[in-house]
Amino acid sequence: MGIFSFLKKKPEAAAAPAEPARPETVTRLPSDAERERQREIARATAAKIDAIELAMTTDFFDDAEARWGNTRRAPAATAAVPDEAGESELFSLLEQPDAAAAPAAAPVVEESAILYANGQGALAEQMLQACLADLGRTERQPWWMLFDLYQAAGREQDFDSIAIDYASHFETSPPAYSNRLPAATPQQGVTGVAPAARLTGTLGGDAAQRLQALLASSGSPVRIDLHGVTQATLDGCAALLAALQGLRAARRGIVLAGADTLLAVLRPMLAIGERSSGEAPWLLLLELLQLLGREKDFEETAMDYCVTFEVSPPSFEAPPASSAADAAPAGRAKTEQRFMLPAVVDGDITPLLAAIDTYAALDPAVPVVLDCTKLVRIGFAAATNLHAALRRLANDERRIELRELNHLVAALLRLLNYGDCARLYAHKY
Repeated sequence: MGIFSFLKKKPEAAAAPAEPARPETVTRLPSDAERERQREIARATAAKIDAIELAMTTDFFDDAEARWGNTRRAPAATAAVPDEAGESELFSLLEQPDAAAAPAAAPVVEESAILYANGQGALAEQMLQACLADLGRTERQPWWMLFDLYQAAGREQDFDSIAIDYASHFETSPPAYSNRLPAATPQQGVTGVAPAARLTGTLGGDAAQRLQALLASSGSPVRIDLHGVTQATLDGCAALLAALQGLRAARRGIVLAGADTLLAVLRPMLAIGERSSGEAPWLLLLELLQLLGREKDFEETAMDYCVTFEVSPPSFEAPPASSAADAAPAGRAKTEQRFMLPAVVDGDITPLLAAIDTYAALDPAVPVVLDCTKLVRIGFAAATNLHAALRRLANDERRIELRELNHLVAALLRLLNYGDCARLYAHKY
C-alpha cells in the first residue's frame, strides 16, 4: 500500500512545475523600445537581401554592362518623358539596340587592339591568349576579341577550341563559328551605300517589284529589312523566295534584318501533312534558315517538308561569308540604307571619307549609319582620320552610328574616344 501511495504522489510532483510561477519568476515581455530595435534589425536584414537579389538580377540580364560599366545608355528617366522634340525622338531612342559594352580598362585589351590595327595579328593573339587565365577569368572581352580574330583569319578549329573553354568557364552556350568576317585583305568588301529594301505589313505580290529592283542593283551586300512584316501571302512568299535564291545564285551578300519576325509569321502557316498552304512558304522558311546558318532547324523543317509533299528533303548549304543576319531592331523607313564599310580601312582613306560625306548629304535629317558587318580591320592612323571626319559631321548635330562592329575594332575605337561623336554597336556572342 505504501508503494502504491508513493507512485500516486509522483505524478503530482511531476506536475508541480506546471503550476503558475511566482510573480518574481515570470519572464517579462520585451519593452516597446526593444521591439522597435528588433524591427529595425529585421528591416536592415531584408534591405541587404533585396540589394543582393537586385545585384544578381542586374548581372544576369545585363552581364556586360554590370561587368564593365561606362555604357552609353539613354537614362530611363529621360526616355520616359518626351522633350520638346516630341514623341518621334523618343521612339527613335527606344528602337535602338543596346550599345556595345565598354571593355575592361585593362592594358592588354588596348594593346591587343592597337597591335591588331597595325597588322600584327599574331602578337595580338598571343597577348589575348596569355591573359585568359587572369583577366579572362572575369572579363569576356578578351574571349570575344579572340573569336573575331579567328573568324577573320578563317581559323574555325581554333575558334571551336576556345569556344568550348569559354562555354565551360562562363557556363553558357558556346558561340558558333559563322564566317561573318571575310578574309582580311584590302581588295575584299564593297564600299558604298548598300542596296536595301524594307518590307512591312503583308508580304504580298506587290513586293515583287521592289525585290526585282534589288536584283537589278549592282551593290553588295543587299540588305532586306523584315521587321515590319505582320503576315504573308503565297505570292509574297514566292516573290521573296525567288529574290533570295537569285541573289544567292549571283553570289551576292545578303544581310537579313528581322528574319526572326518573318519566321514567326511563316511557322503558323505550316502544318505537317497539310498541303493547302503550298510549297512557297515551306521553301521560304528553309531558305531563311539556310541564310541564317541554323542547320539543325533547317534539317528538322526539311524532314517535315519531305513528309508533307512526299519529296526528297533539300540539303543544307552553309551560307556564304558575305551573308549575315542583323539582329538590330528596325529603324524608321528613312534609315533603311546604310553605308557599307570595306573589309579593311587603312592607308590613304581620302576617297572613303569623300564617299561617306556624299552618303551623309543624301538626307541630312536622318542618322549616318556605317555598317561594319564586313569590316575586319581598321588601321590606327586611318581610325584617327575617320574619327576627325565623323566629329565634323557630329558638329552639325548629325546622329552617327557604327553598327555590327567586331570586338577588336570596337576596342580600338573606344580607345580613340569615338564615343564623343558616335554610338558604337558591336555584334553579340
